[in-house]
Amino acid sequence: MTEETMLALDDGDIFVRQDGPRDAPVLLLLHGTAASGRTWDALVPLLTGTHRVVRVDLLGCGRSAKPVDGDYRTPAQASRVGAVLDRLGAGPAVVVGHSSGGIAATGLAEQRPELVAALVLVDTGPNMAAFTAPETAAIGPAQWPPTDEQIRQFAATGFARPDFELPADILAEMRDTPFPVFAALMQDPRWYLEEKALPDRLAAVGKPLLVLFGEQDRRWRPSSATDYLALPGARVEMLPDVGHTPIIEAPARTAELVLDFAASHSAPRVTPG
Repeated sequence: MTEETMLALDDGDIFVRQDGPRDAPVLLLLHGTAASGRTWDALVPLLTGTHRVVRVDLLGCGRSAKPVDGDYRTPAQASRVGAVLDRLGAGPAVVVGHSSGGIAATGLAEQRPELVAALVLVDTGPNMAAFTAPETAAIGPAQWPPTDEQIRQFAATGFARPDFELPADILAEMRDTPFPVFAALMQDPRWYLEEKALPDRLAAVGKPLLVLFGEQDRRWRPSSATDYLALPGARVEMLPDVGHTPIIEAPARTAELVLDFAASHSAPRVTPG
């Protein structure tokens, strides 16, 4: 069962898509910077046999509102995700975040631990020391809106293969984002990590943790994934021949690991009646 909803929140409408049986354990999927729920398209069909899968387009992204004066900081984004789960009655969930989506997932666990059964971070750098210098030039306001080729060059470091082809709908969503919104979305994860490293934040949260990391990640140093092993019980899985985006590059292997972890940590659903 698939359902698409636009939820009206105080600071803008949030697009939500749900797939799978409504009485199944919940997997909440949070996309990375300036991306959208569409980045999970290859993964979702592999998850819905056993889970209710909820995808949220964060404010400023995808089909959600993109107010130029919006608050795009991690605490605000996490608060909106919590409000979405409240509206849907979909907590607690195993929360899966890709890249900076893992930062939003951490923020949600900090703010609303009762909504988070466990966390899966997919190629989420633990701190800014793990960030590697971009191989492509940044896109500035004078170049906005960017061409498809500029977006492809910008996104190329997200994959092990530089010639990996981005779907057309993802290109269109990024092109339609106002530059001030794009700039704000790009900046906040840096501030959040500089303020406090993710392993330190997660230590205070105390949730079960699975970390997936592509061995060929060109944005975050793959060896930094071991930083998460300082957390008791944390599990780290390295994915060979995969870059920064396993959810697109290796959906079958990613789904296998997520489902194996979720089987041990999903919260049971209570059906009325």
